Amino acid sequence: MSAPAERPLSSLEEGILAFEGRDWPAPGAKERAIREQLDLAPVRYYQLLNALLDDPRALAHAPVTVNRLRRVRAARRTER
Repeated sequence: MSAPAERPLSSLEEGILAFEGRDWPAPGAKERAIREQLDLAPVRYYQLLNALLDDPRALAHAPVTVNRLRRVRAARRTER
């Protein structure tokens, strides 16, 4: 019997990963784009992003972005 297929990332999840792969020109530009383009509050966006960093599907979809963000998260946790 084969293992069940994993569900693919949603368009929102893919959008979040795409946002993290972009450079932002000024403080506040990213948060404004999160509200306008994803229709999310920045706090909710970062909650979803943090959950995605632990999702193997996200790692398979955008390994460079996910690994970079995991390193940043680990460094911040170490600073605390």
